[in-house]
Amino acid sequence: MLYLAVVVKNNRAYMGALSEKWKFMRILIIEDEKGILNFLKQGLEEESYAVDTAAEGKSGLDMALTGNYDLLLIDWMLPGKSGVEICREFRKHFAKTPVIFLTARDTVQDTIFGLQAGANDYIKKPFSFDELLERIKVQLRPVSGEQAEFTLGPIRIDTHSHQVFKGDEEIKLTQKEFGLLEFLLRNKGKVCRRTRIIESVWDIHFEYNTGIIDVYINSLRKKLKLAKEEDYIQTVRGMGYIAKEIGQPIS
Repeated sequence: MLYLAVVVKNNRAYMGALSEKWKFMRILIIEDEKGILNFLKQGLEEESYAVDTAAEGKSGLDMALTGNYDLLLIDWMLPGKSGVEICREFRKHFAKTPVIFLTARDTVQDTIFGLQAGANDYIKKPFSFDELLERIKVQLRPVSGEQAEFTLGPIRIDTHSHQVFKGDEEIKLTQKEFGLLEFLLRNKGKVCRRTRIIESVWDIHFEYNTGIIDVYINSLRKKLKLAKEEDYIQTVRGMGYIAKEIGQPIS
């Protein structure tokens, strides 16, 4: 019987303190059934999560403890070390991390056992992927006072609804375009180096041709219909890009 667990990191890093260190949510899937692993990996990546995988318990635990993940998706039965063992050991190091169990078991005893292992919530199978995402969002819901909207001249983005407006007009962006614009606005007035952009927005942490950034910047400028006098997204030669208000000094 398949028994899965989701561990959601409650450090609010995605919604708070991101002006200092911004990134997509990082997820580690520890799952030895290839079909399930591939399904979850694909679905989560389509939701703009950065996903790593492990196929057995011991290596999965090592990755969980050292990889600075925001969410762990753990199969209950794993070779090397069980999902419960991984969850309990992980909990020793991340005491405030919410845990959501995904399980086909539906008895009261199973529910209690899962909660005693450190879970904050659980979802019974069969479940829809959309329901799983909504439960994760509840656990990651920003606390009162955290900033959800950012502006740049007439441009406004809402990180909760993933909407972008220029004045009253809604601008349709791809997930990656939205991520790039959000990163620039969260760092408004600061030069964003190309290496930091590629690491934060594309989750690439090795030498890589950063020319893809230029392609997306050009796409943003076109979709936002930025005229020459609306120089809100500027190129900083030899360094990267900066989003700044007209006349705003660079910090």
